[in-house]
Amino acid sequence: MTNIIVAFGKIEDAKSIKNVLVKNGFSVAAVCTSGAQALSYVDEFHDGIVICGYRLVDMICLELKENLPDGFEMVTMASQRVLSEVSATGIVGLAMPLKVHELINTIGMMSQNMVRRRKKLREKPKVRSEQDTITINAAKALLMERNHMTEEEAHRYLQKHSMDNGTSLVETAQMVLSIM
Repeated sequence: MTNIIVAFGKIEDAKSIKNVLVKNGFSVAAVCTSGAQALSYVDEFHDGIVICGYRLVDMICLELKENLPDGFEMVTMASQRVLSEVSATGIVGLAMPLKVHELINTIGMMSQNMVRRRKKLREKPKVRSEQDTITINAAKALLMERNHMTEEEAHRYLQKHSMDNGTSLVETAQMVLSIM
C-alpha cells in the first residue's frame, strides 16, 4: 500500500481529490492545506506520494518538494503554464482542468513503481561492516583451531547457534570469542 498525502490550499479541493482516489481504490493517509502539515505527515512514513496544488497556505510546491525525503514523490496539479516551471524538478505534473482517469492512471503507475522499488530494496543483500566481518572470521578461526573444524563447519556452527538463540551472526561470533 502506498501512503498518499493530499495537500491543497483549499480544504474542499483536497477533500474532492481524496474522494476521487478513495472511490478508485486508493487509500489516502492524510488531507491538509499547508506544506508544514504535509511534512509532519511525511515524517510518519518511509515513502509515499504527495499530491498537491501549486500554491499551499504557507509555501509553493517547489519548496515542499525540496523538503521531502528521498522515498517520496510529488504530483502537482496546476495550469499548463505553471507546470512548465516545475517540470524539470522531478515533480509529476497534471494539467488543470483535471481528467479523473489521468489522475488515477498516474497515481496507479507511481504506486506500482514504489512497490517495485520496495521489493528491490528488500531483496538486496545486506552488506556487513568491516568490523563485523573481522569478528565473524575471528570466531570461525577460533572454532577451527580449538575444535578442529573446517571453515564451512565453523560457519554452519555460528549460523545454527545464532538461529537457535535468536541472535545475529555477529552477536553469536562475539559470544564465542568472549567464552573461549
